[in-house]
Amino acid sequence: MKITGKIKWERKSTDSFVQGKYSRVHQWEFDGGMKLSASASPEIVKVPLSDPALIDPEEAFITSISSCHMLFFLSFAAKQKIIIENYEDYPEAVMGKNDDGKIAILSITLSPKIIFGGNNIPNEEMLKQLHKISHENCFLANSIKTKININ
Repeated sequence: MKITGKIKWERKSTDSFVQGKYSRVHQWEFDGGMKLSASASPEIVKVPLSDPALIDPEEAFITSISSCHMLFFLSFAAKQKIIIENYEDYPEAVMGKNDDGKIAILSITLSPKIIFGGNNIPNEEMLKQLHKISHENCFLANSIKTKININ
């Protein structure tokens, strides 16, 4: 399977590119046609060269991990005849220097809040098992070295 995307950045004529004074705002475009405006994190590149209202790569990274986990969780719950009414997650990451001395996302913590419906409500052990198999099957989690915790 081939996965594609597109990013586009353009220098504004007023930017002082070689001095590092240029906007980090850019566009992401996906195969279905959806476009998102993105920027460097204002924690890394200060405003006005970044835009805190836009998605940044670090937010996108941890949110995509959370989304992948959720989609597998919903699938495995449905196979067990467990009805999910609502699933919300608030992923958080810790950045720092890795063992090679490079800045990296060292860990991601998923904190899903799930509302179940119907009569087949999973007990704590079943819930742990659903999260375990969801994590083990998530394509993105399987693609990275970052430690992922699930609360």
